Amino acid sequence: MLGSDPAAVAGVQVREDLLRRVWGFARPYRKQLVLFLVVLVAEALLTITPTLLIRQIVDGLRSGTDEGHLTVLALLMVVAALGAAVLTLIERWLSAGIGEGLIYDLRTAVFDHVQRMPIAFFLRTQTGALVSRMNNDVIGAQRAVTGTLGSTVSNVIVLTTTLVAMLLLEWRITLIALLLLPLFVIPAKRVGRRLQALTRESFDLNASMNTTMTERFGVSGALLVKLFGRHDDEADEFSARAGRVRDIGVRTAMYSRTFLTALALVGAIGTATIYLLGGRLVLSETITLGTLVAMGTFVVQIYAPLTALTNARVDVMTAFVSFDRVFEVLDAPNAIEDAPGATVLERPAGRVELDGVWFRYPAASEVSLQSLEADVDAPLGNEASAPVLRGIDLVVEAGQTVALVGPSGAGKTTLTQLVPRLYDPTLGTVRIDGHDLRDLTQDSVRRAIGVVSQDPHLFHDTVGINLRYARPDATDAELVEACRAARIHHVIAALPDGYDTIVGERGYRLSGGEKQRLAIARMLLKDPAIVILDEATSHLDSENEALVQQALARALEGRSSIVIAHRLSTIVHADQIVVIDDGRIVQRGTHDDLVGRPGLYAELYTTLVRAQPA
Repeated sequence: MLGSDPAAVAGVQVREDLLRRVWGFARPYRKQLVLFLVVLVAEALLTITPTLLIRQIVDGLRSGTDEGHLTVLALLMVVAALGAAVLTLIERWLSAGIGEGLIYDLRTAVFDHVQRMPIAFFLRTQTGALVSRMNNDVIGAQRAVTGTLGSTVSNVIVLTTTLVAMLLLEWRITLIALLLLPLFVIPAKRVGRRLQALTRESFDLNASMNTTMTERFGVSGALLVKLFGRHDDEADEFSARAGRVRDIGVRTAMYSRTFLTALALVGAIGTATIYLLGGRLVLSETITLGTLVAMGTFVVQIYAPLTALTNARVDVMTAFVSFDRVFEVLDAPNAIEDAPGATVLERPAGRVELDGVWFRYPAASEVSLQSLEADVDAPLGNEASAPVLRGIDLVVEAGQTVALVGPSGAGKTTLTQLVPRLYDPTLGTVRIDGHDLRDLTQDSVRRAIGVVSQDPHLFHDTVGINLRYARPDATDAELVEACRAARIHHVIAALPDGYDTIVGERGYRLSGGEKQRLAIARMLLKDPAIVILDEATSHLDSENEALVQQALARALEGRSSIVIAHRLSTIVHADQIVVIDDGRIVQRGTHDDLVGRPGLYAELYTTLVRAQPA
């Protein structure tokens, strides 16, 4: 049973450190919080005022008061009600403003932190689980702040002021009412723990379903499911998880309803007891009838907030699961951050140097969170990968084109990922213009680098917006110029809406070659000092490849470029060709140097070029 498993709820206690974190986000709203508390106290005082006026009216009727006095008392009741109504609106406005502002700060902090995480984090993390943290968990925290926490504070103040008024009127009846308090408090702890565990499991299942929907509803995922005929299997797996969420929802509803029904029964018994004992005191003329009526009204008023507070404890403890999960993401360590005092790379010339670089992919425990993994129960590994790069020494002079060649898995792409500092080397140093990348700001480094990958990503937006992602202030003429250089303008011009055409998710309305040429245009629009081409012409036919090669040859003049290519015919004119095998540089030189001497390059060239039919 989840509710009885201590491990299942150990991490979702309303801990002191968690409360401090929440308060840290609430600090900018201290003035509003003080005003909020003042309004609540005033509202609570106005709430008990009509009951005290009723006491005077009842006792006045028995003692023969005049009509004028009754009229004044009735008018005061109306004024108190109107004042309480106005204060209720002000209280709600304040609580909503504080809660929504706090959640705005929390949501933007999470988004900013996740965006800055190293690429290794995204390689392991389920997208749907992250989206769930941004949506379901942040909304859960929002409900806690704007609804539950506000009503809890309000009920505490109402309960306190009402109990003080009751003690001043008749302490004996008040003590009898308080004897029933344990029946409200004790059940809350057990029910709260059960609901916490159920809520956490429900959140995890919803995150898993979000991941499934994100992957399967994308064009790539939908196509894969169709081609492999896995529709029924996917539906069955999704149905199993959705069924568990359904069952949890039913259990949660029954726990909550049973709990509230029991509290209502306790409140009814308490009210009956007060009237029984209070009635005897009236008959013995120990208290007045007006006092009994007031105390009966007050009893209802204290049991209502007591019931709400008991249930609020359950809601707060459950809602803090959301805060806990959001803070877990905020606390995820980022291994690649700007060093204190990092400098900006000004007017980069484009010289790139790798000095004694070794690289291992970091351990899962260093870059991921267990709760965001596909298997949330499997512990994260603590071991880094085997060496991917082994003692790389390489210099790309400013304006030089260096080609990286080698078999798949040799480490070529990994090497290029160190240049824009997507990873830091395990040993050694990567420099641009003589500056260690770790001493430069990441933004300035990446502004100096343009990358076109084998499978470029396009957002589900217009052609123009995808291009302007590189340079938001680019003019229409500059877009056209970049696209002409990449030999893609005529394709865009033929689209139904030209540059305003929606490209579809991941650019699926365009062919592979068209996407790559659009990505090349985007890179040209960025105008970087250093260009990295990772199989950037792999999807082009021979005619388009020749055109794009001509465009790149002109566009790369004066820029440093690192080119990865399996089609060796595309890099024969590189200033330097570096052959990588098993993470090591095994050959380097020009095409003419390498093709004429024994080695891996000559073997690759013979196999991949001369073996091709004319």
